[in-house]
Amino acid sequence: MADQIPQESGARIATRIDISKPGLTREQLYFIRHIEVEQLKKKTQMLRTRNVVTGLAIGAIVVGIYGYTFYSVSQEKIMDEMDEEAKRARLQGPKTGAN
Repeated sequence: MADQIPQESGARIATRIDISKPGLTREQLYFIRHIEVEQLKKKTQMLRTRNVVTGLAIGAIVVGIYGYTFYSVSQEKIMDEMDEEAKRARLQGPKTGAN
């Protein structure tokens, strides 16, 4: 159905204008260019919005990973403290030939 050529209409708005025709007036060419520019502005605005949302999502993921990394490193300090306590306990324990 999409490959069918639309039937000619008597309505002025629904008629297709062939740009390659040499018989187009300056007004028609100006109108065509104006409509194309408006459509381009609309499409770029939609793309800009989509790009901003995507950038914010990626930024949020990066900040989340960065924050989680700092949180994990701060948890490692607890493990270091536990290792220090175990080391002190071994040093204060009785000396045997196995130590």
